[in-house]
Amino acid sequence: MDLFDDATPVDNTPEFTVSEISGAVKKAIEGGFSHVRVRGEVGRVSRPGSGHLYLDLKDDRSVLSAVIWKGRAQGLAHRPEEGMEVIATGKLTTFPGQSKYQMVIEDIVPAGAGALMAMLEKRKAALAAEGLFAPERKKPLPYLPEIIGVITSPSGAVIRDILHRLRDRFPRKVLVWPVAVQGQKCAPDVAAAIAGFNRLTPGGALPRPDLLIVARGGGSLEDLWGFNEEIVARAAAASEIPLISAVGHETDTTLIDFVSDMRAPTPTAAAELAVPVRMELLAWVDQQGARLSRALSTGVQQRRQRVRDLGRALPQVETLVEGPRQRLDYLGERLPVALRTAAARKQLQLSEAALRPGILSRRVAEDRRRLDALAGRLVPALQRRSRDGAAALERAGRGLRAEVLQDRVARQSERLDVLLRRLSDRASRQQAERVARLDALDRLHETLGYVETLKRGYAVVRGDGAVVTCVAAAENAARLEIEFADGRVSVK
Repeated sequence: MDLFDDATPVDNTPEFTVSEISGAVKKAIEGGFSHVRVRGEVGRVSRPGSGHLYLDLKDDRSVLSAVIWKGRAQGLAHRPEEGMEVIATGKLTTFPGQSKYQMVIEDIVPAGAGALMAMLEKRKAALAAEGLFAPERKKPLPYLPEIIGVITSPSGAVIRDILHRLRDRFPRKVLVWPVAVQGQKCAPDVAAAIAGFNRLTPGGALPRPDLLIVARGGGSLEDLWGFNEEIVARAAAASEIPLISAVGHETDTTLIDFVSDMRAPTPTAAAELAVPVRMELLAWVDQQGARLSRALSTGVQQRRQRVRDLGRALPQVETLVEGPRQRLDYLGERLPVALRTAAARKQLQLSEAALRPGILSRRVAEDRRRLDALAGRLVPALQRRSRDGAAALERAGRGLRAEVLQDRVARQSERLDVLLRRLSDRASRQQAERVARLDALDRLHETLGYVETLKRGYAVVRGDGAVVTCVAAAENAARLEIEFADGRVSVK
């Protein structure tokens, strides 16, 4: 009888917990792959809020998960993007929570210039699709900026070249914003400098520039990569101040060149684009002044010749004045005769009129008013004729030389004024003589009238309404009325 027939088989294989197995695998992988360099294409890229960076490295057959911790991710010179071929340096480890292995990347760089160029073209296409390179959004440069802002390294030769060129061409005020032009700090520094200049207040204590220049000397693609970053391109596109990019040499091209308002092949060329040459500008101003003087001189000569031609076609001033002068003399000679005739006519009417004091006084008053009205109209009429003659002279003399015409018109005006004063004085004297004579006749009439006779003690006897001049008429009258100087008395 076999004593071991019913016995259970014994297994000497050691037993492990899941954690023990995971730990053993982790040690094995980390021990064997503590420092590796992996070349591959960046696949999925994830940037959670924690700041860590998760991505996949892949080739045509396999995929390797990778992580870049927050501290390392912030210091990367080139951030990995999907589709970019890179070389990653780090170590392999495991993630026991999901039974997966992954690579912890300590440094990651593009796999040569070809990878950088591919990433650059991809980024360039994305920005161009947004319209950041469109020509219509580019701002014109100011012709002569008062203040120029320069974004560059304060210790390099670039700033010296720019200042020297500005001083030679047209000295301007320059504000320098120092930045790192290479390395990890380049892109954020340049973007912050562009935004900082735009936040300045125009005319403030630190005035806002009228023009910005972003400048750097030449270098390799890696050296200039900071100016290919998206934050720099977007900061340049958002700038309200016109911006000139002068990064690298003429053959170097960066993203900021496409976004800026003007690209300069070199920093020195940027200074030449910023300001004109002062001496050339002064020479141009002198030339324009000379052209203006010549144009004015030619215009004056042409108009002077035109005036001479028109003057030869016009009649002489003496010919134009002869008619009005002769008419004025004729009217001046007729005026005294007319006044004497009018006075004689009025005198005859006065002598033939009934010698009633009331009627005579009214007629004298009417004649005096008529004479005053005529006298008041005489002077304005003469003045109007004088002005009409002067206006005719002025119209006829248009186009003649101003100095000759003014002299002739002044002489004729003085002569007309003398004649007008003489005529006015003579008319005033004759009018005064006529008024004095009428006043004398009026006083004589009053003296010879019967009212004055009554005042000397005489009386007028009327019988039945008629004047009684004899005794017989008085005896035949039924009623007599005697008029004295102070009233009348009826007598039966």
